[in-house]
Amino acid sequence: MWRLGPGWRVCSSAVLGGGIGPRSWILNAQVPGGYPRLDPDRHLAEIAAAEHLGGLGAGMMTAADVTAYTVAADEGVTATATCGLGVRGWAAAPTEGTEGPSRPGTVNIVVTLPVALSDAALVNAVATATEAKVQALLDAGLDCSGTPTDAVCIAAPSPGATPGEPFAGPRSRWGARLARAVHAAVLEGALRQS
Repeated sequence: MWRLGPGWRVCSSAVLGGGIGPRSWILNAQVPGGYPRLDPDRHLAEIAAAEHLGGLGAGMMTAADVTAYTVAADEGVTATATCGLGVRGWAAAPTEGTEGPSRPGTVNIVVTLPVALSDAALVNAVATATEAKVQALLDAGLDCSGTPTDAVCIAAPSPGATPGEPFAGPRSRWGARLARAVHAAVLEGALRQS
């Protein structure tokens, strides 16, 4: 759980509070494998209320052990990852479906930056985090780009009077830091799974 407080924006693919907007918290909730509920957004809102998280937030779910998270930092950027890699594959797989029940698996990533990002840079930060995740998985010797349910949240201060940093690609100052932090966190988590 991240209690960001006021003055933060998040760009996220989370099931609750996804998209770009002001968020005061982020939640990565552990659920059982074979999660039966069809209303994960409502379930996450219930968890947030039980934790006394007020205001708007972003919520993700995983069957991975959330206490086994990994953290890496690079010059002000912090990345936290939970790596459940029981169900993994390639994003552009030629076929879909599995034989029998799938094992739990999700790679969820939360990144916090100390600087405001423009809307375009927030979106670019999601792409950079995803590229770094894939690189880490390959560096760990895994033959995959991730799992079908991976999610990412990028949190940065609200821009205020200025539009914020314009770039977050892997060769920009903040994007490079983000990429290195995500790579290190996911690599550590993936190696624990190997």
